[in-house]
Amino acid sequence: MKAKIIPIIPLFTLFTLFLVSCEDATYRVYTGNAPVYMTYADLREAVALDQNVPLKNPGKIYFKDNYIFIVEELKGIHVFDNSNPSSPIKKTFVKLPGVVDISISGYIMYADSFVDLVVLDVQDVNNIHETGRVKEILPYTVPPTENDLPKGYIDKDQGVVIAWEVKKIRERVDTQFEPYPIFWDGRMFAELMNSSGASSGVSGSGVGVGGSMARFGIKDNVLYVLDQSTLKVFDISTKTNPVKHNDIYPGWGVETMFLTDKTMFLGTTTGMVVYDISVPLSPQSRTFFSHARSCDPVIVDDTLAYITLRTGTNCGGSSNTLSVVNVKNLNSPKLVSIYPMNNPHGLGKDGDLLFICDGSAGLKVYNASDPKNISSHLIFTYPNINTYDVIPIGNVLVLIGDDGLYQYDYSNLQSIKLLSSILVAP
Repeated sequence: MKAKIIPIIPLFTLFTLFLVSCEDATYRVYTGNAPVYMTYADLREAVALDQNVPLKNPGKIYFKDNYIFIVEELKGIHVFDNSNPSSPIKKTFVKLPGVVDISISGYIMYADSFVDLVVLDVQDVNNIHETGRVKEILPYTVPPTENDLPKGYIDKDQGVVIAWEVKKIRERVDTQFEPYPIFWDGRMFAELMNSSGASSGVSGSGVGVGGSMARFGIKDNVLYVLDQSTLKVFDISTKTNPVKHNDIYPGWGVETMFLTDKTMFLGTTTGMVVYDISVPLSPQSRTFFSHARSCDPVIVDDTLAYITLRTGTNCGGSSNTLSVVNVKNLNSPKLVSIYPMNNPHGLGKDGDLLFICDGSAGLKVYNASDPKNISSHLIFTYPNINTYDVIPIGNVLVLIGDDGLYQYDYSNLQSIKLLSSILVAP
């Protein structure tokens, strides 16, 4: 599985450091990753459509009105008409630098674009366009590097960092600082995904469906956006003009969001945070369910929450498990059972069926009617995909993995079959 979060590892042996004293300054020279910038002006003029962009680095997935939206991490959004899941039709690609998460209310899409929250009209998928933007409302983030070399100093005034260039870097430093290149501690992206018989377009009603890795959520006329330590609340009564309402601080290491009718469940690196959202603009803290340190998406079905914990990320910890938690009493969640897994990521549920993306072990489908005996009721496994997240909807499972998007028909549990795949470009 491609890492969605890249750890910062201080391997000082990989570069050579020189200190040059001057009358009023000291400089360090080393081989590292120099930031490549896009100006803020260019960022805000970058939204455009392109018909010829292949799928290369799939991230989050989203479903609405027979359309599948696949995020090309940090680059843009692929749009497919999925009226016939056996033959999805590529419609367009929306260039949107810095995008990781999306959510749709009616035909209005909300997406992150580095530091901005962008509003897009997707009613006509052949003419998707920007209709609004809230500038500099999200944390300054940087893309992951492709090596373990240190990152150079980042000058936020120059714009957003869109890439890294390995080169010799000479930086001025305070003589009181330690004589080593300093790793910038900004949050890393993401996690930190010609028709015939095509449907007419995205409707103006309802909210779409995201996967379990989502950081965006919509309840009525309220948009919720997560970063590592903040839940941002926006009033979207006027859909094209989000208004920041307030910030809530559920703690550090918040990663995923799952909404039910009146409750919000947040997956964090140390546990599950529960909020009452019966008044959507004013989430009220209910409880915290602690678990071993790890990355953990969470979904909830009726009175049970399902939490996957995994290693191999910058979340720390050593657990690769599925936890089932009774949340009937939201003020006092109770652990029901824990099951060992390989390296579980996203998950989904439809009735008694539990779908788990178990990393390199692939897709696993369980009968979860007995929460205390799930592991012995494995119905189906597809081990040949490095899986990331799923959306089960209408007896069709939409799955995203390292090598693309897959759709399965699970209407007949005795014969779950692959309907189609959209593979990443070679």
